[in-house]
Amino acid sequence: MTVCYRFESDIPEITPWEELGKILDELRRAGKTIVFTNGVFDLIHPGHVRYLRQARSLGDALVVALNSDASVKRVKGPQRPILPLAERARILGMFEMVDYLTAFEEETPVEVIKALRPSVLVKGGDYTPDQVVGKDFVESCGGSCVTVGFAEGFSTTAIVQRIVEMSRKAAR
Repeated sequence: MTVCYRFESDIPEITPWEELGKILDELRRAGKTIVFTNGVFDLIHPGHVRYLRQARSLGDALVVALNSDASVKRVKGPQRPILPLAERARILGMFEMVDYLTAFEEETPVEVIKALRPSVLVKGGDYTPDQVVGKDFVESCGGSCVTVGFAEGFSTTAIVQRIVEMSRKAAR
């Protein structure tokens, strides 16, 4: 059983689930389409920017749920995240295509998806629709799940590996 943390934060860019849920309810009443995606977004690269633009184009408001630092460590390993949640949120908060940011402590976003009830759930093309956490819930509420194109050649892991290799060569 997953413990659902109602993520509270003193990071100004992060909107708590309950508050965000009320905002999204108002948008839905106004006929707006809510798009949701999630991820670590540790070292922002062109693939992230392209992905977020594609996600935003699918509706009227884009919600990005960030893994908390503890969640990232559990999912990606003890060396991650490279940038703490506050810095990742500040960067994403500057993007015009991101309307709202929230965060979650769990390993998957299923609880925040259930709390926010998006119309469209988006993941990158490195996922198949059946692999997308929350797909069944969103579809049961009348929404859809979309996978958008994967930007080949861009990944945070590859950037980290390149930095490590460059550091090793410089140390020789």
